[in-house]
Amino acid sequence: MDSLLLCTGLVILILLGMPIALAMIVLPAAYIMATGETPLLTVPHQMFEAVAKLPLVAIPFFVLTGELMNSSAVTGRILDLSRAIVGRMRGGLAQVNIVSSMFFAGMNGSAVADTATVGTVLIPAMKRSGYTPEFSAAVTAVASTIGGIIPPSIAMIILASAANLSVGALFAGGIVPGVLIGLMMMTVTYWIAVRRGYERGEEGFSIARVARALWRSLGALVIPVVLVGGILGGWFSSVESGAVTAAAAFLVGAFLYRSLTLADLAGAFTRAVRLSASVFIVIAASGPFSWLLAKFGTIAILEQWLAGFAASPVLFVVVLVGVILLIGTFLDAPANIIIFGPMLIAASAAAGFPPVQSALVVVVGFLLGMVTPPVGACYFLASFIAKAKLEGVAVEMVPYMLIEVLVLFLMFAVPVLTLGIPRALGLI
Repeated sequence: MDSLLLCTGLVILILLGMPIALAMIVLPAAYIMATGETPLLTVPHQMFEAVAKLPLVAIPFFVLTGELMNSSAVTGRILDLSRAIVGRMRGGLAQVNIVSSMFFAGMNGSAVADTATVGTVLIPAMKRSGYTPEFSAAVTAVASTIGGIIPPSIAMIILASAANLSVGALFAGGIVPGVLIGLMMMTVTYWIAVRRGYERGEEGFSIARVARALWRSLGALVIPVVLVGGILGGWFSSVESGAVTAAAAFLVGAFLYRSLTLADLAGAFTRAVRLSASVFIVIAASGPFSWLLAKFGTIAILEQWLAGFAASPVLFVVVLVGVILLIGTFLDAPANIIIFGPMLIAASAAAGFPPVQSALVVVVGFLLGMVTPPVGACYFLASFIAKAKLEGVAVEMVPYMLIEVLVLFLMFAVPVLTLGIPRALGLI
């Protein structure tokens, strides 16, 4: 009963417009003041404990890397490369949107940052080329979730910290699912574009054009290679990798491209601080809320309930995916990952699924919540940029969301998708 009241209170506060982080702080504080069971200092203590984990230090570095790259004329170069590769396909700008998100995924690790970076440039261009605002926003929003799947991934760092997993193993395991989602989205986009008569690029595909665009983008593309390669190769930790790549991004922008000015640098640091703070306040707020759920026994009850399906792996997977999608509808991905991630991984282990495999399903599933109302940040941001009707965007997102749900089941059904690369690299 206590758990039901707590969750109902959280949903009501969110629907009333209270920020999610504040709601997750207010409810435990109100409970403590009403019952007097523990000191009110428990709330800030739990907030501190939630963020006092070394792997989380990597997050600001990854965010700064993305901001430095976006301030260094990289966006235009990546878009040019994407156009050279897929622009001639039917639905060319929509295809460019998806491929660009896959490239930017290797630079910022954030779905929201991906939505803002790609959306502000491509959504207006798509609308001018005849795409509806709703379709433009839908493609941008769902494609941006790839930013949290292909490494580096802020969501994976948070889950690795919460569940004591290897960041490198999660990064390696996310490569194939992320690319698979991108390719499946491109296939569906082609089908929709043919049916609706959407444009294709006027300039034909050319190896020479791709080579020129690749050469111009090479400095930017080296950054994610160094970042992921350094971690997977065991040369440095995730935190050290973040620092190295942030420094490399600065050198590329300031000296290779010579486009990073002092004003750009100041703006990149400012935006990185704001975005990092928005992530950390949610992580911190998850601490006292998770503590209260544990006190009520909610997490243990849910884990036991899921474990009851462990005898039938197929039924367990269906129920687990359903639970992930349901929870993801009401809370931000970072909060869900911290509060429910470790429990879902433990329940999956009881059903015979390796931790890395189930952890990646948790990440992809909760990232899908970034595009579902009422708290889908990417959904609202893309709709705002496109000036599109929210209900229309929701309808256009359905086929793309079904792709991600299908991939969730494939990740369980075909273990090599998530475990192949980590095992080949000796990370698990």
